[in-house]
Amino acid sequence: MSNKLFKKDPDSIMDYSINYTDWLVSPDIIVNSTWTSDAGITVIMSGLDITSMIATVRLSGGVVSGQYRVKNTILTTTGLQTDRSIFIEVEER
Repeated sequence: MSNKLFKKDPDSIMDYSINYTDWLVSPDIIVNSTWTSDAGITVIMSGLDITSMIATVRLSGGVVSGQYRVKNTILTTTGLQTDRSIFIEVEER
């Protein structure tokens, strides 16, 4: 799973997701998902679909030409922990 770059308008409120199905081995499932972001972009809310192993974050804000790292940290039922990052580049769209 590699870091991904997404484009976002500064006025938009958008959802972004990370799929962990290639990393997790059944019957292990995600029990906690936490999102953090660089200053300047806002985490409005987050969600976790334990059936599909997808963690989602809703973001707002950002400054045109800014690039922001948004990190997701998960914990599984067997005690495994990992994190993945996405990068948001803000541009007028």
